[in-house]
Amino acid sequence: MKKTKAEVILADTRPGIAGAIREVFDHFGGGAKFLRSSRDVYIKVNGVGSETSVYTDPEVLRQTILYFRECGARTVYVMENSTQANFTRLVFHVTGYAKVCGETGAVPVFLDETDAVPVFLNGVQEFIDISRFVYERLIENRGENFYLSLPKLKTHSMSQVTLSIKNQFGLVHQRSRIPDHNFRLHQKFADIYEVIRPDFALIEGLIATTHGHYPTAYNLDKCVVPMDLLLGGPDPLAVDVVGAALMGFSLKEVKHLALSGAKGLGMADLKAIDMVNKKLFDERKKRLSFDLLDDLPPDVPILRGKERCCDEGCRRNTESILESLYRDYNGRGGFTVLMGKGIPRSEVDAIRGRVHIAGSCAIQDHAVALQARLGKKNVTMSPGCNDLALSVAGLCKQMKVNPIRMSKTNFLASAYLLIMAKLKGSKANIVPLT
Repeated sequence: MKKTKAEVILADTRPGIAGAIREVFDHFGGGAKFLRSSRDVYIKVNGVGSETSVYTDPEVLRQTILYFRECGARTVYVMENSTQANFTRLVFHVTGYAKVCGETGAVPVFLDETDAVPVFLNGVQEFIDISRFVYERLIENRGENFYLSLPKLKTHSMSQVTLSIKNQFGLVHQRSRIPDHNFRLHQKFADIYEVIRPDFALIEGLIATTHGHYPTAYNLDKCVVPMDLLLGGPDPLAVDVVGAALMGFSLKEVKHLALSGAKGLGMADLKAIDMVNKKLFDERKKRLSFDLLDDLPPDVPILRGKERCCDEGCRRNTESILESLYRDYNGRGGFTVLMGKGIPRSEVDAIRGRVHIAGSCAIQDHAVALQARLGKKNVTMSPGCNDLALSVAGLCKQMKVNPIRMSKTNFLASAYLLIMAKLKGSKANIVPLT
């Protein structure tokens, strides 16, 4: 029977985070009701990286773990596979997730250190590699375990929002994220959501981010918006639709939510979603922007393809890194960036000096000629649709920034954590340091 209604609750965190978490789950019968036969809880945080304001607040994670402990959970697992160019063990250290797990007895699971299982996606008609840990616990033995998505309330320059459905991209091994990180990205998100859906979504909205997913420390005052709330419910799609609307976006503006609704994977019609504590929604609704500030170095010309230049891949990936290196790491300019398909040959022929080529489209069209004319040492490249590790490496080289500085901790700690990750079999696509 087709679902005609869904319910999403908003809870004010100003009186306290623990009370807000309790209010959300108790409205749906309490945490004990959601525990399955194993009594194990699997929490997927948004630990994409350790940049300011981009990850699920560690205190919300702490209080969520403690709540489920109180409800009778046996083991609470906190899992993530961070973004490319990073590795999860480091992110857990810097964000404080490792400390939270240690203090609460939760088990951290670094998904980049797990084996891979190929899973077929019907929409994009391709296989992706999902963590074996996730496959065995939350796909093969789905009925035994409770799976909670705990994302952050964020805009995203490539996917408009990054909430519980987008949060699941972290279940996929990093190199499987590179293909189709383009105009097909929204379909890929919806396909993954079809394969595996959380039992409950709890969005951490202490703050929201505007102007994309990686606000620079330099522009933090322009990119962080206090919201002081949580929102949640057992229909993650409905929760995402409300979260998107809270930031000012309609269903038409967020394609992966519309695609998930069209697949019948939950309620996508805002009018058919009952909001509990709707007064909070009305009071705190904003109109945010998913577009970057485009605060880019003025001496870096960017040549974008006229035929294709995907916001979901080469374009916003590259521009976000440029913005970060320029503003937070004093990165220098003095080079040209090419991206996309259909860049006029006359513009390419006029380039002098150094060049970074983003994505396979521009590489196929121009790399050989530019290397021959400018010299290989002056041309850096990032093939694929979003090889973030090579994008960071190439732009760091061009902008004279040591990528180790981006680790957010001291060199010895970073080195130790990387050694441990490698010993445990990490498959993270990290920045090459040579």
